[in-house]
Amino acid sequence: MKILLTTLNSQYVHSNPALKYLYTVSADTSADVELREFTINNEPNYIYGELVRANYDLVCFSCYIWNIEQTKAIAADFKKARPDVKIALGGPEVSFNAHVFMQENPWVDYVLCGEGEYSFYRFLQVLDDADRPFNTVPGLVYRQDGKIYVNQQIEPMDFNDIPFLYSVLECESDKVIYYESARGCPFKCSYCLSSIDKSIRPLDLDRVKADLGYFLFKRVMQVKFIDRTFNYDENRAYEIFRYLIENDNGKTNFHFEICADLLTERLLSLLRKARKGLFQFEIGIQSTNPETLAAVNRKENVYPVLYNIEKLIALGNIHIHVDLIAGLPYETYELFERSFDKVYNLGADAFQMGFLKVLKGTPLSFMCHEYEIIARDKAPYEIISNRWLNSVELARLKTVEKMLDIYYNRGGFKNTIDFLMKECNKKPFKLYEELADFYYRQGFQHKNRKKEEQYRILRKFSLQAGLDEKKIEEKLTKDLEETFNPEEVKRFMKKGWEI
Repeated sequence: MKILLTTLNSQYVHSNPALKYLYTVSADTSADVELREFTINNEPNYIYGELVRANYDLVCFSCYIWNIEQTKAIAADFKKARPDVKIALGGPEVSFNAHVFMQENPWVDYVLCGEGEYSFYRFLQVLDDADRPFNTVPGLVYRQDGKIYVNQQIEPMDFNDIPFLYSVLECESDKVIYYESARGCPFKCSYCLSSIDKSIRPLDLDRVKADLGYFLFKRVMQVKFIDRTFNYDENRAYEIFRYLIENDNGKTNFHFEICADLLTERLLSLLRKARKGLFQFEIGIQSTNPETLAAVNRKENVYPVLYNIEKLIALGNIHIHVDLIAGLPYETYELFERSFDKVYNLGADAFQMGFLKVLKGTPLSFMCHEYEIIARDKAPYEIISNRWLNSVELARLKTVEKMLDIYYNRGGFKNTIDFLMKECNKKPFKLYEELADFYYRQGFQHKNRKKEEQYRILRKFSLQAGLDEKKIEEKLTKDLEETFNPEEVKRFMKKGWEI
């Protein structure tokens, strides 16, 4: 039997660790398994053609919020073209109420729910031996004789028993390497799928160091830890950070999601020794409103979080990415504005302003009626409105998010934005809000703009705000000179400031 493991990643540089785990456990079976990854940016006809022309007996798709709609469309057409080929799905987008998903999508033959390594191994054994029934595969939902059957899931296996992703695969030199040193999360944020996990299961430290040593030896570009809260255990985090600092190869970068209020002086003292560029941290603040944090099962006191982030930023050697989520319970437009200002003033390297996604099976998804949450029916299930934010306010926040992305996260405008904030006597949110109003009123959002155009747009906004033309052009020129090479700056100046 020829089997394909596949998915649609969000970008080419991303890779899918779930498929790599499945491929690795399949090495102990007689199955002929191939692994191939596409992206959501590939033409659907290209992916469809690649599947139809190949001679597969079973195609397995890994499904997530960013690819489920495209996966469904491609897989449904593929089934029409090759009705003899079986289709299996797995991943968080199909694991909740899988039997309903199969009822709604008759082209699906199997769904593997939950963690897939052991289930997939057993599934391959059943496919290889007609005498083994499908009801022996834990977590499998399948069609047989016109009916849909749901097998019970079993407790997750010991994480240490699952092989290293790259024990039989080569590291991709041009992609981000995803790695997990623990599964589960000690926290129960109600909007997150990890809140369903019953425990946290770490790999033994010796195993983690051996795995990371392999990445260091291979000199990969970046290793992105997908542990939900990497520093849940201070001693464990300290040992891993220490190992990476002491064995730094001068090239590889390591990305972690951390909880800032768990940082200790001991950890901060160690992190101070890291090479600049060795680490980058993603920190989900989500809100600074105590009532909101309590409603989603997060710690209510955000001030230790903000204080520790300030200390991390002050180290100057770690790239810091912070997050807020718009649309959480009890946070009005005005309260979100306060959260925005507090987080912006930290001065992090990146500030992501995200929007609540009502994921299937999360505790929050069962509270939509209570909170009057209305969300989009299709993935990524983003919020449209709730009791505290109407749809117009959320759409307005979307425009602020765009300005934050252009003029903060993409870099190159710091001198000008800081000058505007001071001269206009505006807090961060109000400045970006007014900039968004101007940007959209002028119609600049109707097409993609080159970066150099954004300088001209910012100048026009500044002049309409009544700022001195000479002063604003001085600040913009300084930003240009810090962002572009001298020849590009000359070309810009030759073209002029008008847009």
